[in-house]
Amino acid sequence: MESLQPIIFLGAGVVMIAIIIGAILGIVARFYKKVDQGRALIVNKLNAKPFVTFTGTVVLPVVHRAEEMAISLQTIEIERRGEDGLICKDDIRADIRVSFFIRVNKTSDDVLKVASAVGCERASDTTTLQELFAPKFSEALKTVGKLLDFEELYEKRAYFRDEIVDLIGQNLNGYALEDAAIDYLEQTPLSALDMDKIHDARGIRKITLLTTAQNVATNELKQKERMDVASQNLTADEAIFRYDEQRAEAEAKKGKSIAVSQEREQHEAERFGIEEKKNTELARHAAIETTRKREQDMQRGIEVAQRQRQRVVAVESVEVKKAEDLKQVERQREVELRTIEKNKAIEHERKEIADVVRARIAVEKLV
Repeated sequence: MESLQPIIFLGAGVVMIAIIIGAILGIVARFYKKVDQGRALIVNKLNAKPFVTFTGTVVLPVVHRAEEMAISLQTIEIERRGEDGLICKDDIRADIRVSFFIRVNKTSDDVLKVASAVGCERASDTTTLQELFAPKFSEALKTVGKLLDFEELYEKRAYFRDEIVDLIGQNLNGYALEDAAIDYLEQTPLSALDMDKIHDARGIRKITLLTTAQNVATNELKQKERMDVASQNLTADEAIFRYDEQRAEAEAKKGKSIAVSQEREQHEAERFGIEEKKNTELARHAAIETTRKREQDMQRGIEVAQRQRQRVVAVESVEVKKAEDLKQVERQREVELRTIEKNKAIEHERKEIADVVRARIAVEKLV
């Protein structure tokens, strides 16, 4: 027995360890909180600094306090139009709309910094992001836009975007600027500019000079085009005139030859037409005669058929009359037979009535 006691104690220890491990695994499975992609979990434990995880951890009730923060990519739009349009280096205003792609930087320190500054719920709220970064991004737009002329701005969009991103930088109090995209870029209409503002006045003057120069150059090209076209048309008209003259001579020769041929052909055609007309008349008379004879034969056939049909109808009428007479005789015979039967029945009834009357008279006499 003394040798078995250590084995019993060892088995009991193993069972207790297994029970403890099972309890720990059950607690982990019960209170393990998993974090979805694009989110971070901040857990306030007993120590001073909160714990940040991007995958998941055990969160015990009462002991721990957990908050989730969205760290996915968000979009901020900065738009400047009309009198608030972007002023370029040449004082021409530009209507522009730029989308900035920003998110909470995926590090524990940056997540904690954003959480302490704006809170977990408002960290990725579009309105909050607009309030935080719209002034900074708008100022970057104005700063970079003032370094380029409008045409440079329009042609060097990639450079303009990269300069904005570099100017804003990555130090955004826990946020990171991923990229920017120019969604819309056009010159501000002159109707939206204010002549009383010095920048707009300079811009209008610059636009007027550029458009005037372009219009003059365009007009010069159009006039040159008209002169070139007129010169080409004159050369073409002369060539066409010489060609028409040669063609007229050829046409005259051709017309004379054609006239002789046509006259010869006309005489031949008239002679052929007379022969054809004569043959046509003969054929027409023969056809008329044949048609007349065919009609006469057809008429005789019709008359013979009519007479034959009349004979058949007469015979059928006689047969029908005979049949009707026979039916009439049969009906009269049946009527007479019914009358005789009826009279017999009446006589029989009269006889019975007479017998009854005689019997009654005899009884009365006996009485």
